Amino acid sequence: MKNTMYADMSLDNTSHNGRPGPDELVPSRYTLRVGEIDVMVISDGVLPIPAPVLATNADPTVRAAWLDDMFLPPDVLDWPLNVVVVRTGGRTILVDAGMGNPDLDLPRSGRVAQRLEAAGIDLTSVTDVVLTHMHMDHVGGLLVDGVRDRLRPDLRVHLAAAEAKFWESPDFSRVSMPPGFPDALRSAAKRFLNEYHSQLRPFETEYEVAPGVMVRRTGGHTPGHSVVRLASGSDRLTFAGDLVFAVGFDHPNWHNGFEHDPEEAARVRVSLMRELAATREPLVASHLSFPCVCHVAVAGDAFRWVPAVWDY
Repeated sequence: MKNTMYADMSLDNTSHNGRPGPDELVPSRYTLRVGEIDVMVISDGVLPIPAPVLATNADPTVRAAWLDDMFLPPDVLDWPLNVVVVRTGGRTILVDAGMGNPDLDLPRSGRVAQRLEAAGIDLTSVTDVVLTHMHMDHVGGLLVDGVRDRLRPDLRVHLAAAEAKFWESPDFSRVSMPPGFPDALRSAAKRFLNEYHSQLRPFETEYEVAPGVMVRRTGGHTPGHSVVRLASGSDRLTFAGDLVFAVGFDHPNWHNGFEHDPEEAARVRVSLMRELAATREPLVASHLSFPCVCHVAVAGDAFRWVPAVWDY
């Protein structure tokens, strides 16, 4: 798997006048190739999350020790938000869509539309959207004012049928989210289903979106949560959505407060990470530190996060 750049894209963050933009002082996109498939990881910004949400079933002292070991703040930390653009076979596929502008004060997120534009990706070129699930930080970018009008009328939005069904009447009885989030999630999902109903292409278990691009339902985090597997030649890459968090390497059985079925999410997480450790294929996930391309290694009863070296 080698790094590459699209002909009309670069890794440098500059405004259209050639000078660094005031809000773009760090890299926000990273490109690589998976065989013949072009992949770009794009940062949607960061989301402040109360630390207890990372591990709702953990002893607070153990959780605090992990945060300290990772040089993270003990109370509120920044949760990265990543989406992926895949280009193959004449298709441009957006995997998740970022936060958008929810009914919450989250000014450091919701950058996908502007960063797609900065990367030279016109919204009209997007042929498919794949949603790992329908939490607002994965669908919100499609709800930003003016975005829908710029998308092609034959856009296909792929998601698990169980996910669409769940959000018709969502159950939050087992989550431990910060205040305000359940209502915001309900609102975003309802609006998304209303606005994009005619473009939804639900699948039951798995679906090949394009040659070498397979989306497969895993459940756990949400009933229809899915992962995207890329394969071309001997190269592979998995986009795990919200199955894998940074804390999940050291403590894969800790429950995240946004998980609708925490026990099942932990089971699926461990299974996926064991597979990735065995195959040694790269992993990308929504909430790992940008650019988040990494490998999974076994470390006793847990795992070890091995960041990929940036390929210049």
